[in-house]
Amino acid sequence: MSHRTTVRVRFYELDPYEHVNHSVYVQYFEAARAEWLTQIGYPLHRMKADGTRIVVTELYARYLGSAGEGDELTVDTELVEVRRVSMTFEQRISRGGEILVTQRLSAATISESGRPVRIPPDLIAALRDG
Repeated sequence: MSHRTTVRVRFYELDPYEHVNHSVYVQYFEAARAEWLTQIGYPLHRMKADGTRIVVTELYARYLGSAGEGDELTVDTELVEVRRVSMTFEQRISRGGEILVTQRLSAATISESGRPVRIPPDLIAALRDG
């Protein structure tokens, strides 16, 4: 029920103070979740073709430290709750064991028309196994 990936900070992701811009961390988290879905056989294009979309409904981030150009960061993602049409992930970004950012994110599954739909059971199983 968890996934780990790494990312290296690029120079254009820095703010004027030469730290990773706060919004970039959200992109790292998003990329990690998308990579996990791909790894377990649910790339976003497959879900779209199947008529299911995952949309963010709530996000809370806490910034504890900063990263700079060239830093190698680890992004850990854990599925902590699954309901009928929603799921909650907890994520953290660390550098060498030091936690820099944490995030708690809730998402819902919707149809192509934007209506809530049940999370496909095989997706839940893949996330729990993967």
